[in-house]
Amino acid sequence: MVSSQSLSLADRRIVAAWAADCAARVLPLFEAEAPDDSTPREAIARAEGFARGERPAAEEIRIRFVAGRAAAAVSSPAAVAAARSAAQAAAVAHMGAHALGAAAYAVKAVTLAPDAGPDAAEDEIRWQLAHLDDEARAALGRLPLLGEDPAGPLGTGLLTTGILGSTIRTIQARVSDG
Repeated sequence: MVSSQSLSLADRRIVAAWAADCAARVLPLFEAEAPDDSTPREAIARAEGFARGERPAAEEIRIRFVAGRAAAAVSSPAAVAAARSAAQAAAVAHMGAHALGAAAYAVKAVTLAPDAGPDAAEDEIRWQLAHLDDEARAALGRLPLLGEDPAGPLGTGLLTTGILGSTIRTIQARVSDG
């Protein structure tokens, strides 16, 4: 049985573009610490290519974890979260729910940035929602709520707790409110 977190191929392509945009916004936090490591940038570019239909899902699924390894190359929590945002964006080809992971890690990255203000999380969530087109909003609305389906990233893992979980809950609530 396919997980409800997967989404159709068409929906995954739609939300991959948004996930890549979310990850790209925080990429400078990673690159400031590891300017010679292009892994997250390449993951975002692959997500964008997947979104445009230029990259097959099977190939992206095979290499989706590569970007996550870049998190081990940096030490600041903001840079780690930025690398994980890129990895989540690349993983959308596998499962659409990773788009929410990309967004949540981007929010985490901005809140951990040295110049983060008290409204950093809310400001980033507002930006993310403002950059959702109607198709992406509808596709995200087809995902189960966080914690409802244990078979995927929205199940019982890292995305369900702390700022990641609260970010995803906020995005899902606002997407469903229209």
